[in-house]
Amino acid sequence: MISPAPHGPRSVPPVLAYDGDCGFCQTSVDRIRALAAPAVQAVPWQFLPAESTAPHLDRLDREVLLLRGDTVLAGGADALARWLGTSPSAAWRALSAALRLPGVRGCARVVYRWVSRNRHRLPGATAACAVPPRAG
Repeated sequence: MISPAPHGPRSVPPVLAYDGDCGFCQTSVDRIRALAAPAVQAVPWQFLPAESTAPHLDRLDREVLLLRGDTVLAGGADALARWLGTSPSAAWRALSAALRLPGVRGCARVVYRWVSRNRHRLPGATAACAVPPRAG
């Protein structure tokens, strides 16, 4: 479970930063919120302070990030697993734990990367969902 410490940088609550311009991403976050009710807030990265997101813009175009301030706690499938782990539901926390098992984690990362690269083709997607090609 992710919990902030009472003082210092860890007192800043973590957030799941996702692409608010992507319809598929927004729909996915909304569905997870409705089903699992994670305790950690999910916020479009475009609405977060530039100090938090500027160092990570390349990653934010490709994956969700679990951020505490400008520090990345996890990205992609690992960030989603940790986010689900903050659910009040034991079933969702169990799924989170399963997603972090070594063999399952590797599979989840592969699936996440495929979804990320193809999210513009998935239900709810718009042209804004397309992941930009990597620079040179």
